[in-house]
Amino acid sequence: MTGESEKERLLIDSEQKFNALLDIIESVPSRKRSTSIETQDRDKNFRDVVMHLYEWHAMLERWYREGMDGDIPFTPAPGYKWRTLKQLNMNIWENYQEVTLNQALKKLMLSHERVMSIIKSHTNEELVTKKYYKWTKTSNLYSYFAANTSDHYMWAIKKCEPIAKSIKQGT
Repeated sequence: MTGESEKERLLIDSEQKFNALLDIIESVPSRKRSTSIETQDRDKNFRDVVMHLYEWHAMLERWYREGMDGDIPFTPAPGYKWRTLKQLNMNIWENYQEVTLNQALKKLMLSHERVMSIIKSHTNEELVTKKYYKWTKTSNLYSYFAANTSDHYMWAIKKCEPIAKSIKQGT
C-alpha cells in the first residue's frame, strides 16, 4: 500500500482494529457477553474495556474542542496528571459499573464515529506536523488520535481476547 498518507493509514488501522474488537465481542454468544472473568486486572468483562475506550474518546474530544477553541486543555483530565493515570482509569472503571454492555457498545460506536470524523476533517499536514496547533505543545494531532484509536484498540483487543476465551471455555 504505497503512497498512503499517515492520515489514511491511521483511518484504515483504526477501522480495522475497531472492527476486530467488535468481532471478538460478537464471537461470544450474546447471552454470555456480560460475563465477568476471574482476573487480577481492573477490566473483568467486555463492558469494562468498552467504557474505558469510550471515556478516553470523550477526553480526547474535550482536549480537541478546548484546544481548537484556543485554550490549552488540561490533560489527561481535571484533577489528574499523567503520573496518576492508574487512579484516573480506576475512577473511570468505577463510574461505569452500572452501564450495560449494550449501552456501552452504543456509546463507543458513536464516539468512534465522532473521532474518526475529526481525523477526516484534517489534512495529513495538520495531523503530522509537530506544534501545528499550539495546544498539542511539542507533539502533533496524529499522536493524540493514534493513542486513542488504533493503539488503544490494539490494547482493547489484547484485553478482550482472554475474556472471550475464558467465557467460551466456561471458566
